[in-house]
Amino acid sequence: MKEAKDTMEWSQYSVRTDLAVEAHQLAGNAQGTAQIPGVDVDTDEEDGIRVTKMKVKDEIAAQMIGKMQGNYLTFEVPGLRQKDPELQDKVARRFAEELRDYLNLPDQAKVLVVGLGNWNVTPDALGPMVVKKLFVTRHLYTHMTDLLNDGFRPVAAVSPGVLGITGIETSEIVEGIVQNIKPDLVIAIDALASRSLDRVNTTIQVADTGITPGAGVGNKRKGLNKQTLGVDVVAIGVPTVVDAVTIAYDTIDLLLKRIEQEVPENQCSQLFGNFNEQEKKQLIFETLHPLGHNLMVTPKEVDQFVDDIATVVANGLNMALHRSITPEDAAMFLH
Repeated sequence: MKEAKDTMEWSQYSVRTDLAVEAHQLAGNAQGTAQIPGVDVDTDEEDGIRVTKMKVKDEIAAQMIGKMQGNYLTFEVPGLRQKDPELQDKVARRFAEELRDYLNLPDQAKVLVVGLGNWNVTPDALGPMVVKKLFVTRHLYTHMTDLLNDGFRPVAAVSPGVLGITGIETSEIVEGIVQNIKPDLVIAIDALASRSLDRVNTTIQVADTGITPGAGVGNKRKGLNKQTLGVDVVAIGVPTVVDAVTIAYDTIDLLLKRIEQEVPENQCSQLFGNFNEQEKKQLIFETLHPLGHNLMVTPKEVDQFVDDIATVVANGLNMALHRSITPEDAAMFLH
């Protein structure tokens, strides 16, 4: 019984990620191949902006990488940590171009943007911060139609909060709004978890598979997707935290590789033998168990990082959803 219980507890200490590019890489490493059957990957890099388009084509591939069937669009920009306004502007423009093609919406399609997360907790406040910076127009189509030309569309936005603040499941709030305003598309924005510190606050992921609020920190709620809402759902996420398990796991691997380089192979085998996955989990379990099972880590500069990336996402969304908004207009809305 004790052995079974320990195994169950150790299973909580697995290396996880919300990013499809990382899940694909992890699966490839496990299979000993760079390409997973049933997954198409196309990558382009220009001006420090790496764009990866991934299509998970079947259920077998989805199970192998642990992500749902669908299309994933990922932007990786390490330079975003440097607070470079020129680079932020370039990323927002590229994000808008790619997102416009990705969504392929009719000109007058109605869009509801949902900013998920807790506005009182900075690493979880990405969604509400993006919503604050959006150019919303749905009300103008009722009261001030003469101000809008063909380059705009009806856009509404809401930050529903979290269960601990409202006492209402996020999915219940969004379902009620969708039933009333009947959008053609829901865009859900949320903070994610990465397995790599390098990708925290420097990566944007777009997915047409919907989203499960709280999944990144192991607090899954009812999903927001076409099955639950009756309308297409596109998820936009940015990793703002890393699971402590990931850091511990990578540290053990790095330490073992360094020892293997410095210590003769026969001595290394005598010291460590075959240090397998179960033993790694045991070490992580013993280290993190007193602290709880869900310790998340974020940079100390997270306030500025999240504000900067929220600005990039909001600028890109404003330009992607409204053809008449120029980059200069997009920047003006944020002041």
